[in-house]
Amino acid sequence: MKNYIKNFPIEEVTALAGEVTVAKGQVVSKTLAQNDAVSITLFAFDEGEEIGTHDSTGDAMVNVLEGTGEFTVDGVKYEVKAGESLIMPAKKPHSVYAKEAFKMLLIVVFPEKTV
Repeated sequence: MKNYIKNFPIEEVTALAGEVTVAKGQVVSKTLAQNDAVSITLFAFDEGEEIGTHDSTGDAMVNVLEGTGEFTVDGVKYEVKAGESLIMPAKKPHSVYAKEAFKMLLIVVFPEKTV
């Protein structure tokens, strides 16, 4: 049987934050699932690192696992702390900045493709 989620323990209780490590001067990512419908990725940002302004065709939901991240969505800044989530709507420009080292889970749900 095929597993749709990869790079993650199967049938094992796991702490998400422990599956990705902050590395000096880097943004580290670990893809858990990627297809036409959804993208699930773990990220670890070192302090001062960022992902510049971009947009997506799907709705993006971030869940901060450790630390605090600063997210700018369509010009509005949001400070998201461990245990909190934020949805960034499709096609709205957004960026991520690490005021401190932090980890997050990103889930992007893409629109259905029409034939």
